[in-house]
Amino acid sequence: MSRPAIAHRAAVLGDPVEHSRSPLIHNAGYAALGLDDWEYGRFRCTAEELPRIVGEADDSYAGFSVTMPGKFAALDFADEATDRARAIGSANTLVRTGGGWRADNTDCDGVAGALRELGAHRLPDGRAVLVGAGGTARPALWALAHAGVKRISAVARSERVYALEPLAAQLGVSFTWVPFTAPNLADVAGSADVLVSTVPSEALESYAGQLARAPKILDVIYDPWPTPLVRAAERNGHAALGGLTMLLHQALGQFEQFTGKRAPEAAMREAAFSG
Repeated sequence: MSRPAIAHRAAVLGDPVEHSRSPLIHNAGYAALGLDDWEYGRFRCTAEELPRIVGEADDSYAGFSVTMPGKFAALDFADEATDRARAIGSANTLVRTGGGWRADNTDCDGVAGALRELGAHRLPDGRAVLVGAGGTARPALWALAHAGVKRISAVARSERVYALEPLAAQLGVSFTWVPFTAPNLADVAGSADVLVSTVPSEALESYAGQLARAPKILDVIYDPWPTPLVRAAERNGHAALGGLTMLLHQALGQFEQFTGKRAPEAAMREAAFSG
């Protein structure tokens, strides 16, 4: 029996994008639900190209996942946006609506899902360490605040980290900058309930041992794997998860927004961690 014609599509946009596991995850979800007329692909797309690529997409495209460098452009392009996407200031999800395109940020769901798997999703008046000040730090801050964290030590190289302070204030979270060179870095990590790192592995090579004092760790990087931070955490006997867990949980929300159906988490998880 031949496969039904493809009537519904979605895709991930990014540059680079060849490494993305999103097509594996979403297509596994379609297969699990018998959505034979759905297909998920990928397109190399810079921030400057995003308005053209999305704007020219035919009606079969229900949505797009957006990775760097297009997350800020996605929010600017959209006709409407969720409250969390506006607050965070970027979007990783574009969903076709009757009136155009809606922007959302399911990276929040990704971090929140990973925190749940770590047992760090209920931290009333909790304390966290957030490593990095880039694009992923903002949804991580959002998720930590919604887990109950009230105090965040932001580990970063420069005062650029203070760009996160307005979001922290909006979320009711106190905010302190801790340079990587701080002599008490290990103590700061060790006194936290959880640590979330959003920076490339090579940037942490010299600091992994100090940061791994935290009892629960999420490192959003998954290539190369395991990361120096995760290896150091495991040597300490501490719980640690990587970026594939975050990738899975952010994809579940996208899948449901694109298809209108409950995401089959087991099948999508198997695809995320395959190979």
